[in-house]
Amino acid sequence: MDVLAEGVSARTGVGVGWVTNLIGFAVLLVWIPLRQRPGVGTVANILVVGSAMQGVLDLTPPVEGILWQLTVCLVGIGLVAVASGLYIGAHFGPGPRDGLMTGIHHRWGWPLFLARGGVELTVLTLGWALGGTVGVGTVMFAVLIGPLVHIAMPLLDTRPATPARA
Repeated sequence: MDVLAEGVSARTGVGVGWVTNLIGFAVLLVWIPLRQRPGVGTVANILVVGSAMQGVLDLTPPVEGILWQLTVCLVGIGLVAVASGLYIGAHFGPGPRDGLMTGIHHRWGWPLFLARGGVELTVLTLGWALGGTVGVGTVMFAVLIGPLVHIAMPLLDTRPATPARA
């Protein structure tokens, strides 16, 4: 979604963090045919992620050196997967792209990794077409986040598993 936000930001002049918030609200419209319902976590995700992104981008210098960049990228992807598993597993409502993932999963039966990968690769392509930056780390995120969230979600789900019937 960041590439899409960057592409829209480049075309509109609005800060990328603020565009992220606006896209988050717009994505909720796509939830309607997927029969997804927003929760407190959905609204918090939209308001906090873009706002935090804007603040961090304004205050943090770029990471220098390929080894540090790769390390930060991989740790960041892992943290996003764990954080997604935590807040989705708490059942407070998924964020916009997570709601697309879970909606596609529940409505059409796609595995979570495929649903998330489809969402990520679609918005990456659209963002790139609008002028967003795509690099190795962006592609790594788009390819790895689906399988990692697929693993994290059941591990961090707070609802007890339904016992098997004999």
